[in-house]
Amino acid sequence: MFSKSIYTFILVLFTLQVLAQNPYNPNKYQEVWAPVPRKVDTGLDDKTPPSDAIVLYDGTSLDQWVSTRDGAAVPWTSENGVLTVMPKTGSIKTRQEFGDCQLHLEWRSPAIVEEEEGQKRGNSGVYIQSRYEVQILDSYNNSTYVNGQAGSIYKQHIPLVNASRKPGEWQTYDILFTAPKFNADSIKVSSGKVTVLHNGVLIQHNVELKGQAPHGKAPLMLQDHSDLVSFRNIWIRLLE
Repeated sequence: MFSKSIYTFILVLFTLQVLAQNPYNPNKYQEVWAPVPRKVDTGLDDKTPPSDAIVLYDGTSLDQWVSTRDGAAVPWTSENGVLTVMPKTGSIKTRQEFGDCQLHLEWRSPAIVEEEEGQKRGNSGVYIQSRYEVQILDSYNNSTYVNGQAGSIYKQHIPLVNASRKPGEWQTYDILFTAPKFNADSIKVSSGKVTVLHNGVLIQHNVELKGQAPHGKAPLMLQDHSDLVSFRNIWIRLLE
């Protein structure tokens, strides 16, 4: 007399044989074999950009950037692989324009805190399409309006959590951006959306961007807010 386990094994085996011989098995037609996703080399560590990324700053060159004031060379300091705002010289922008993208950058607010609280604590920003600001700020034990703290979409969306590290420590933003879309009559049919991870923590989840939207692609911009904020390891991937 068969045991229950042996009976179950035989039944499963029989079922698999029937399915394999059945040309109308629906599972077979759910398989998709093309197009095959292209291979992207991710490197050996978190400091290595993906092989299909455009490197915007790796500490060796500022060729990808210009001043927003006059399109001239970047007036900020670049030393030992670190780019630092030169206060009162103006913001900088990329030469290249971007639409849908994945952006990675690392930033650091000054280690010495001169202001007790508010918007003068390591203030800068990364502007997607030169318009939508992901706020950069020392928000470690710093009270300010919450739609203006680090990781906020400035004056639009409050971050889900405060993932800020101590002043003087390097922090990361990983940003996924979907650009606004327009029809043939230049009427906006969908707003831009953005997802942000701050130090690996999700803080903005596919939020809708408000305000007037640029038509087509536009540069990425880093803000001079007169604070000595530093940047390193900036790269971007095109997602169109």
